[in-house]
Amino acid sequence: MGRGKVELKRIENPTNRQVTFSKRRNGLLKKAFELSVLCDAEVAVLIFSPSGKAYQYASHDTHRTIARYKSEVGLAKPGDQGITSMEVWRNEIDDLKRTVDALEARDMHFSGENLSGLGMKDLKQLERQIRIGVERIRSKKRRIITEHITYLKKRHKDLQEENNNLQKRLHEIQAANTSCSIISDSDGTRVFPGFSWTCFKDNH
Repeated sequence: MGRGKVELKRIENPTNRQVTFSKRRNGLLKKAFELSVLCDAEVAVLIFSPSGKAYQYASHDTHRTIARYKSEVGLAKPGDQGITSMEVWRNEIDDLKRTVDALEARDMHFSGENLSGLGMKDLKQLERQIRIGVERIRSKKRRIITEHITYLKKRHKDLQEENNNLQKRLHEIQAANTSCSIISDSDGTRVFPGFSWTCFKDNH
């Protein structure tokens, strides 16, 4: 049987309310993270518990996202438009710089450099990624070698057939030439050995 429909109203029991809040909060933050990753969306979530404790998730800088939101919906003050735009661009540049730094650090890690700051968990993950990468490289290499061998076999077969045809043609020409002898017919045409078509007219 499926779960019954939950009635949306305030939970009176404080313990049950806190448990539900924790579960729903974690689910909401997880969904926000998945949305930002799957759809490349800029997401910011702010949550305050009944006791006033703050929870948040932001795919980018929180202040930048809030400033962008205010600018989009017209909440920013007229005099702050230029400052807000500059702040958004500045934060965008900072995000890009952090991304570049992270990619450069990752590239160094794959090269076996600058590993001192990595813990056991990070090293195991790096090892797994390198192992997967090596397997992909080997698979690609095997596929290229197999395709090249197949091409060489086909090329060898084609050349062998072409060589056989040339040998057959050469034997036919040699057989035709060796069957010729010096003869003179009634009109004075002469055929010389080694030539199947050379003819001369006797002028005597």
